[in-house]
Amino acid sequence: MKIWTRNFGELEISEDRIIYFPQGIIAFEQVKKFVLVEDKDNDLPFCWLQAVEEPDLAFVLINPFYFKKDYEFDLPEETVKELEIEKEEDVLVFALVVIPEDIGKMSANLLAPLIINHRKKKGKQVILDDNRYKTKHFIMEELKSSLRGGMDNAGVK
Repeated sequence: MKIWTRNFGELEISEDRIIYFPQGIIAFEQVKKFVLVEDKDNDLPFCWLQAVEEPDLAFVLINPFYFKKDYEFDLPEETVKELEIEKEEDVLVFALVVIPEDIGKMSANLLAPLIINHRKKKGKQVILDDNRYKTKHFIMEELKSSLRGGMDNAGVK
C-alpha cells in the first residue's frame, strides 16, 4: 500500500506494519492508524510515528530508556489487556519529542508514553500517575547528567 506523507513523500508500506491506536493519541483521537518510520542510514535515537490517513501528521519519537536509564513505571492491567500483551518482549515504549528552534531545549513527554504491542500491532498513549515524570523532560540535560555521572563513577571529574 502507498501512503503520501509531508515529511517523507510517498511511502510504500505493507498492511502488517500499521499500528492501530483505538483511542488515538491525545489531541488527535480521531486518527487511529500509524506506521513507525525509521531512518536506517542514521544512528540517531529517533524515529517517526506517521499517520497513515493524515499526510501532515507525524510525531517524532524516542525510546525513553536511551536518555533516562532509570525510567520505570507499572503498566496498568487494563492496558495490558487492551493491547493483548502476553510477554514483555512484545512491548515497545516511546516518548513523544518536541524539537524547538533551540535544540538544547528538546524535550520528551515521559508522563504520557506510547505503548505499542509490536506483535499485535496495537498501541495506546498511557497517562502515568507518577510525579517523577513531566510532559517536558529535557533530553539534552538528562544526557549531560548521565555522562557526568558516568565520569564521576569512573573517578574522572
